[in-house]
Parts: sequence; C-alpha cells; structure tokens
Amino acid sequence: MNNILVFIVKFVTCMIAYAVGFDLFFKAAWTDVVWFSVLTTIVSYIAGDMILLSRIGNRNALIADFLLSYMVVWIFGSVLLHNYMQIAWGSIISAIIITAGEMIVHRMLHNSNYTHSKGGVSKRFAYGMEISEENDPIKRK
Repeated sequence: MNNILVFIVKFVTCMIAYAVGFDLFFKAAWTDVVWFSVLTTIVSYIAGDMILLSRIGNRNALIADFLLSYMVVWIFGSVLLHNYMQIAWGSIISAIIITAGEMIVHRMLHNSNYTHSKGGVSKRFAYGMEISEENDPIKRK
C-alpha cells in the first residue's frame, strides 16, 4: 500500500511540475506532460527511492533526484520539443518543483521505515577494505 501511495504522490507532483514548466509557459501538448510524468515517476522511484535513498542519505538523494529530473527533461525534451528555451526553462522549473515533492516522498518513506535495511545485510556501498601486513612464516634477514 505504501508503494502505491508513493507512486501517486510522485506522479501528481510530476504532473503539476510539468504542467507548470511546459504547459503554462510554453503551451506544450498534454500528451508530452503525461509521458514526461510517467517516465520521471518510474525512473525516479527505481533509481532515487529504491537504490539511492537508503545508501547515500536524504540530502544526496534529493540532489540526485533534481539532476535526474533535469536530465530527463533535457534529454527527452530535445527529442519531443523543438524549442530550446522551452527545454531549458521547463527543465529548471520542473526540477525544482519535483525536488520539493521528493522531500515529502522521502519523509513518507523515512517515517514508514521503508528505506531501512531488513535483515542482516547492509544496504550501504561496500567500500571498506582490509589493510594488514603480509605474514611470512619464514622471515629472511
């Protein structure tokens, strides 16, 4: 049930962000707004919430969500939209609105203990290494 609520909040946030960023200022088609919202919702949930949030923390996950939504609009906007000013301003405005919505989603996930590791396996990146001296049984001097 929590996943469905998170998806709904993310999708509504994306719809509002892209409606403001594209349709309000530049009169984009509603099909473009819906497709950008669906794509951003799916990619942001998988990459931002399932993978990055529990591993790199809230602040860094918000930065990653901002960059992700900005890049989604910039890359796919250059394919669908033909006005570069629309792509530039639309991506900045929508990325700011989506990041504000992601703050709410991350609080929802944190309060429901969804991002905490279950079981004995840590979800952090394993960058630790073991440093020791070589134990040579025969030391020659």
